[in-house]
Amino acid sequence: MPQDVGARRGRPPISDEQRREQRLAISRQAVRLFREQGVAATSGEQIARAAGVSERTLWRWFRTKEACVEPLLSRATEDFQAVLRSWPPGADLGEHLRAEYAFLGAPSAADVADVLAVIRMTRDEPVLRAVWLVLHERAETTLAEVLGERLGLPADDLRVRLRAAAVNAALRVATEDLARTAADDPGAARRHHAEFDAAMRAALRAFDGPDVHRASARSGDLAHDGV
Repeated sequence: MPQDVGARRGRPPISDEQRREQRLAISRQAVRLFREQGVAATSGEQIARAAGVSERTLWRWFRTKEACVEPLLSRATEDFQAVLRSWPPGADLGEHLRAEYAFLGAPSAADVADVLAVIRMTRDEPVLRAVWLVLHERAETTLAEVLGERLGLPADDLRVRLRAAAVNAALRVATEDLARTAADDPGAARRHHAEFDAAMRAALRAFDGPDVHRASARSGDLAHDGV
């Protein structure tokens, strides 16, 4: 079988990790430009040049210039999903979140500032808002899978989906509130953990009921007073 000439003569393919890092680097440059000169005044060409990649590469990885914020912005949901997946069977969810979840894990201060800045921009930029909401929509599937497993119910069960939606909404609203208050209050990030925990518990308690507790008792994973 003849070899692919392009594959033989071209650059070696990059690894998934290298691709993630390059996408994140582009994302950081896009956010920096959006913050400095606004979304409307920023072009894909400018983002590509700042990130040191070709426009062809930029448009291959991102469908629009606004989509360039996804890799950085997704950190606000991916870290939470990772902590939720590590939730030990039999442990109270609230206690687990208090012990393991921290906003954006341990990133650089610049990344925290950039993520919060983009979240603030979603209030006035409809396309950025759409990107933010799509990321949360994707996260909800993971939330439903984990909650369903712990409750001993299918992920598409209405009770599970309602709880997943409540957790997702609590995460989004609490993060948006942090972004809003952190702009003028450097101490907001320190209070975020306690406020997030309270919001999460309130969101889950709103769907407390006998049917869910019967399922919870079978699995032994959700404490009555915590989740």
